[in-house]
Amino acid sequence: MQAFTTLDGLVAPLDRVNVDTDAIIPKQFLKSIHRTGFGPYLFDEWRYLDHGEPGQDCTNRPLNQEFILNQPRYAGAQVLLTRQNFGCGSSREHAPWALLDYGFRTLIAPSYADIFYNNCFKNGILPIILDDATIDQLFKEVTATTGYRLTVDLTAQTITTPSKQVIPFNVDEFRKYCLLNGLDDIGLTLQHASEISTFENQRKQKAAWLF
Repeated sequence: MQAFTTLDGLVAPLDRVNVDTDAIIPKQFLKSIHRTGFGPYLFDEWRYLDHGEPGQDCTNRPLNQEFILNQPRYAGAQVLLTRQNFGCGSSREHAPWALLDYGFRTLIAPSYADIFYNNCFKNGILPIILDDATIDQLFKEVTATTGYRLTVDLTAQTITTPSKQVIPFNVDEFRKYCLLNGLDDIGLTLQHASEISTFENQRKQKAAWLF
């Protein structure tokens, strides 16, 4: 998993509440268990005017020009600003896979669905929770300013706006440690590879019949 330390990223505003995981990555794309390749299908039913299918070339698909990510000013955004209860619905891990593959490393919202929130950390995405008033302020600034960028510092737990306003945020210390060091569940386990190997060798000696 790619470590997260600091990010200076363009912000895209998705002004919708209760965005569920089927909207983030529709069910037909769940056939693949690979973590990559989902970016072109992120928000598929909102981004395109036709029905998308796995493996489809999206180059010439008709775009919904009213959808925020299809606006040129938000091309290459790495920060997604959104509203309450983002990531609700089914627990599909494909949702953070699609967001990450598209290019988003940071999400900012007042609240998230619990399973989605946990899955973000496990896949290298930093989901930040801010109060509604601050979210409202950021939406106003983003929509009023082309090229609006935020600097996110995970170590300091701060967001810095273009006007140099510093906004603090909270994050669980263990999740912060994992993100800073690029550790998913497998990476955490492999930190104890030598102890695991020692245990397995001892187990083979004491209960050889198991092996």
